[in-house]
Amino acid sequence: MTVKKIAILASGSGTNAQNIIEYFSSNKDVRVEILLSNKPDALALKRAAKLGVQTFVFNRSEFYNSSLITDLLLQKKIDLIVLAGFLWLIPEALVHNFTIINIHPALLPGYGGKGMYGMNVHRAVIENGEKESGITIHYVNEKYDDGAVIFQAKCEIRPGDTAEQLAERVHQLEYQHFPRVIEKLLADTN
Repeated sequence: MTVKKIAILASGSGTNAQNIIEYFSSNKDVRVEILLSNKPDALALKRAAKLGVQTFVFNRSEFYNSSLITDLLLQKKIDLIVLAGFLWLIPEALVHNFTIINIHPALLPGYGGKGMYGMNVHRAVIENGEKESGITIHYVNEKYDDGAVIFQAKCEIRPGDTAEQLAERVHQLEYQHFPRVIEKLLADTN
């Protein structure tokens, strides 16, 4: 069996990216091949490099107006692109050439779309008096948070919760489930 290769796109601190890299570090069938970021100072780049994963930084023009990223990922024979805190809309060329998944810090279809990320999501969920939140892992298409849902996990919103407290519980769901869902998806594509 050939090794399945993952590319991670991340814009921020990279805790999910690190969790995924560490999860697959001893897996002989799956490897995180590269982490790409649109932010040269993203902590995700440092985390990946420290764990021995190649990194690559690109700008908006390279992402939207050239085939640079598509060509790079095709050359590396990437089997799955994982968005882990990556906030740009994905261009058609990537959507049509690769299977791409994303993790969203709420239960889609609620609290998705442009601008709905991180604390913005958690604040909105609490302000609207929701009783639960959670994570959604979904396929990526040309629209924000619009692809078919693969997996959801829920957590309770407790009376008096702050956005930060809710974020911590949601992060724990992300760390627990994201790598396993990736592993299952890759196993199912054999």
